[in-house]
Amino acid sequence: MSTETQTSNPGTRTGGLLISAANLALGDGEATVQALDNVTLSVSPGEMVAVVGPSGAGKSSLLAVAGALATPDSGTVKVNGVDLGTLSKAERAKFRLKEIGFVFQSGNLIPALNAAEQLKLMLKLAGSRDGFDPLELLAAVGMDHKAKSRPDQLSGGERQRVGIARSLVNRPSLLLVDEPTAALDRARSQDVVALLARETHERGVATVMVTHDHDVLHHCDRVVEMVDGRLVG
Repeated sequence: MSTETQTSNPGTRTGGLLISAANLALGDGEATVQALDNVTLSVSPGEMVAVVGPSGAGKSSLLAVAGALATPDSGTVKVNGVDLGTLSKAERAKFRLKEIGFVFQSGNLIPALNAAEQLKLMLKLAGSRDGFDPLELLAAVGMDHKAKSRPDQLSGGERQRVGIARSLVNRPSLLLVDEPTAALDRARSQDVVALLARETHERGVATVMVTHDHDVLHHCDRVVEMVDGRLVG
C-alpha cells in the first residue's frame, strides 16, 4: 500500500533515518523471540511513513531501535548520518534529547506543567540554544491560546497537539509517533495526523508513525506493513 508523495521542504537536512538489516532478539532461553528480522527501512527528511500491522508484529521494537532505546544484535541504525551503535549509553541519551522527538498516545504530558512549560523543559534538558520558540511552536499547532493550561484542562486532541509541539521544540531530525489517534475520535484523529504530516513536510523531519488507524493513512507519504518482525511492503 502506498500513497502519493506530498511536497516537502526538508531544508538542508540530508540524513533522515536508515535502518539496515537490523536484527533484534528479546527475552532469553525458550522465551526468546525474534522481534526484528532483516528489517531495512529508510525515511528521508520531510517524509512521513506509516507502519501498520497486527499486534505483536514488531512495530514497537522498530520504534525502540530507531529511537536508540534498544540496540539491534546486528546491522546498523543511522539517524541524521550518525550510527547509533557507535554511541555510548550517555551519548545515546543526549542524542535522543536533541535529535529524536517522540509522540505518544494521549500526549504523555507532565501533569504539573502547563503547555508552554512542557516545551521549555525539553529545551532545558537538551541544553538547546537553537530550538524553536515555545510560544511560536504552540501557535503553529493551534495551541498558543492554551499556553498556560495544564494537561487536565485540555481535551485529548489538545494534549496531542501540545505533545507534537513538545516533540519538535529541539528541532529533531527524526520524529517517532506511537498510535497518536488511539484515544481520539475520528474527526480529531484526522486533525492530529494532518498536523503531523504538515509539520513533517514544513520542518524537514523524517517521521515514522505506528498506527492501527487505516482511516488516517492518506495523510502519509508512504505506508509499509510489518508482519512477524519483517517489513513486507
